[in-house]
Amino acid sequence: MKRMTAIALIVGTLLLNPQSAFANTLVSTTPVAGASLDSAPSAVTITTEIALMDIGNDIVVTDPTGARVDDGALTVDGINAVIGLKQLVKTGIYTVNYSLLAENDVPLVGKFTFNFAEPTVIAPVAPQPTPTQAATPSGNNVGTTIFVLGLLLAALVVTLALARYARKIYRER
Repeated sequence: MKRMTAIALIVGTLLLNPQSAFANTLVSTTPVAGASLDSAPSAVTITTEIALMDIGNDIVVTDPTGARVDDGALTVDGINAVIGLKQLVKTGIYTVNYSLLAENDVPLVGKFTFNFAEPTVIAPVAPQPTPTQAATPSGNNVGTTIFVLGLLLAALVVTLALARYARKIYRER
């Protein structure tokens, strides 16, 4: 009898404990944890399994010297928490520390890193060709001028015809 009571108590505790049944977990990160990047990201995104609360969340991104490089603008949209980054200028390991809150859950606390390798080769700017006589329009195209003048003349004729028609209708009343 005591054994059955103990088993029932343990099973009841496991089933009724919301922490173990609904614990929030990390689904993905952008940039991916441990990734090596050649171009600097503009933001860090953390995706969780359970929707996050709008308040109480915190994400801090630091550079290899420990200086904070996030812009402090944390946005929470359902299961995603996004924080913007300042321009990354130092090569090395960047650390993302997070504390995220879901309703009726313990805080999801952790950290991950990514490596940013600033490009060492700067691509030269390709020289722009200077305009030549053939590339620049001269503005002396006779065909275009005649076409535009023809359109203007046709518009004048249509305007006069509409004016005569309007006078005719007005006099008939």
